[in-house]
Amino acid sequence: MLQLSRFKPTEYRLSNVKTGRVFDDEGWTLSDPECSDPALIRAVYSKQEFSPRNDLDGIYRYAEWLPVKRTLKGSCAPVTYKSKGLAKFLGLKNLYITFSGYNPKIGAKMKTCSFKETEAYSVCARIDRKETRTLIVQSAGNTARAFAQVCSDNDIPVVICIPEDNKHELWFRRKLKRCVKVLAVPHGCDYYDAIAIGEKLAEDPGYFLEGGAKNIARRDGMGTTILSFVEKTGRIPDAYFQAVGSGTGAIAAWENAERLAADGRFGENRMRVFVSQNTPFTLMYDSWKACSRQLADISPESGRRQAELILAKVLSNRKPPYGIAGGLYDVLLQSRGDVFLADNNDIVNWMMRFRNLEGYDLLPAPCVAVASLAQAVGDGIVQKDDCIMLNCTGGGTMAAMDKGYVLKEPDLVLSPDLPASEIIARVSSL
Repeated sequence: MLQLSRFKPTEYRLSNVKTGRVFDDEGWTLSDPECSDPALIRAVYSKQEFSPRNDLDGIYRYAEWLPVKRTLKGSCAPVTYKSKGLAKFLGLKNLYITFSGYNPKIGAKMKTCSFKETEAYSVCARIDRKETRTLIVQSAGNTARAFAQVCSDNDIPVVICIPEDNKHELWFRRKLKRCVKVLAVPHGCDYYDAIAIGEKLAEDPGYFLEGGAKNIARRDGMGTTILSFVEKTGRIPDAYFQAVGSGTGAIAAWENAERLAADGRFGENRMRVFVSQNTPFTLMYDSWKACSRQLADISPESGRRQAELILAKVLSNRKPPYGIAGGLYDVLLQSRGDVFLADNNDIVNWMMRFRNLEGYDLLPAPCVAVASLAQAVGDGIVQKDDCIMLNCTGGGTMAAMDKGYVLKEPDLVLSPDLPASEIIARVSSL
């Protein structure tokens, strides 16, 4: 492994997706300070050619396109392979599965079994070693598990905000270090409430928000999935399938497809982006089908109830980066994409069927994507000869947990309705 002292921070600048203005990163820039309209910013890397680094381990082999200042221990890159079982079942000739989870037989060794590790290793490596503030991460489950593991392994202080109803997602092979604290919102609350309590905590200057989809490190970490695909196939896919809660992973895939097209060696970017949601939580589906950049109306009560009903709990974001410039609406529009739906019965069906066809288990969320791929094949939306990327964003929990695990209970359970001052005081007392 390359020593930390020999790693040089990746060179890049930032670009406003809406205006095109290019400017410098001040260290943790999440938006363009000279633009009043909501817009994502992207990293513009000095190295414009896709150049995986064989001298670095895990996800950092893609460090030339990651906005990182250092490398961290324990990472694993996504693994892409050509499907046989599922491809034959669906009648597809060029179906490739990009898997981010735990399946040592194919080289996948993500300890938390989720592609959220890709963003955790990128975001945390963007943090300056001299940073004295505590990171705040808001999550519905998988992101919490990934950041908790990465921060514990690398001694990075973090407060993770989750819904208490999703605390079962916080399982680990061994007890976490004390630098990781978990703040939960009570039973009946959802991911949006976890976001709200994190934002109140961030009013204290001793803490700073990870930033979600606005953080270039999060998106470019997740975008390593398509880099894995291109390393395997040598080309940009014709179609891309993924289940989404926020849509950040699909945005990230599109951004890297654009970079790959600019490289010139992997074909033009004609990739159609197909995303899917778990009914009855259909916020982005409803918005897209209404041909609207604005999110459909959903009350907090309805959102929480819908989040309770779905099996893929991580697909329940009431505040996704959908309409913002450079967000999911723009990606779907530019890619000629679409949004699919899958219900809980579809998930259960594909959890069993996928294991029989491919030999390992998937989490509920990627089974939504598999169901949508099957629907697209049945409807003739994709052709049998198309080069297809199926982003399976997590799995292998049966094998990983078989070796034993411990659960991390919340350190505090606080109502998101509490004033910021009380939340800050209670958390700081930890």
